[in-house]
Amino acid sequence: MEKTVTLAHGAGGKQTSELIDTIFKAHFSNPELTADDAAVLDIGGGKIAFTTDGFIVSPFEFPGGNIGKLSICGTVNDLSCMGAKPQYLSCAFVIEEGFPMDKLEEIAAAMEKTAAEAGVKIVAGDTKVAGRGQVDKIFITTTGIGKISENVRTSGAYAKPGDAVIVTGDIGRHGCTILLARDEFGIDAKVTSDCAPLWANVEKMLGVTSDIHVIRDATRGGVGTVLYEIAGQSGTGILLDQEKIPVEPEVRGVCGMLGLEPLYLACEGRLVVVVPKDKADAVLDALRGCKYSENAAVIGEITEENAGKVVMKTAVGTKTLLPQPGGELLPRIC
Repeated sequence: MEKTVTLAHGAGGKQTSELIDTIFKAHFSNPELTADDAAVLDIGGGKIAFTTDGFIVSPFEFPGGNIGKLSICGTVNDLSCMGAKPQYLSCAFVIEEGFPMDKLEEIAAAMEKTAAEAGVKIVAGDTKVAGRGQVDKIFITTTGIGKISENVRTSGAYAKPGDAVIVTGDIGRHGCTILLARDEFGIDAKVTSDCAPLWANVEKMLGVTSDIHVIRDATRGGVGTVLYEIAGQSGTGILLDQEKIPVEPEVRGVCGMLGLEPLYLACEGRLVVVVPKDKADAVLDALRGCKYSENAAVIGEITEENAGKVVMKTAVGTKTLLPQPGGELLPRIC
């Protein structure tokens, strides 16, 4: 039977990792190829972060943003995760014939506003118009570069036993927002995407300490997928405390009705940060003083036990293995 690409291969979970390893990594392998959010490149006299990301969210506008805002936030945040100040972006549009011009202008205006907030310039781009039905309304790809701060080295491979695991706010809100925006379940809940540019938050953390081991952007697959990636890269285990994981009541309610796990719903304005335990309080204080991370919390720790796995201490005190993410939960969320 012929193997084909499925939607699960784009969900950010186990199948995505397998696709990258068996196809792309196998053919593109080189010393700079990264499993982190951006590549770190030595250009002489300093290091830069370099990243690219495609956005095909459906619907293309949603409470809290649209595909334009999302495209800037996603690339800015990937650079920020490497301790890099975002500086320049390029963007490429694939637009379906018949797409409303006023909606295209709204998307461009959102990109302009978000880029200004993030302190980046859009300096190059490309536009293609596809025939009706060749794409679904509009796709955007953004590429970014940023200068990495001195003495900063972050990677999922750098997590160490005893480190604290922090999330910068409530989780699962973007994925829940997109789910409700499709109006497939008839659920009425006031949920707004957390979509936001986060360099200012990272800069504030780095002002407290450069000893930050991991910063990851919890987009496709959510916080749970990111934690499994960190555990795999570093060869450590992760122990979470369920009661400390911040989830908005509306998101928890929707997940309860549909049997979803908030840890596997996408975020677009949340970071997973791994720091030495003795730095955790200072980092939390810095984050809580920033817009978009007022509710940052320590949700667990890195362990020597259960290497490559994520274990959760439940509200009743028992421990359970968090299942490794797989399959397709919410297509087209970013």
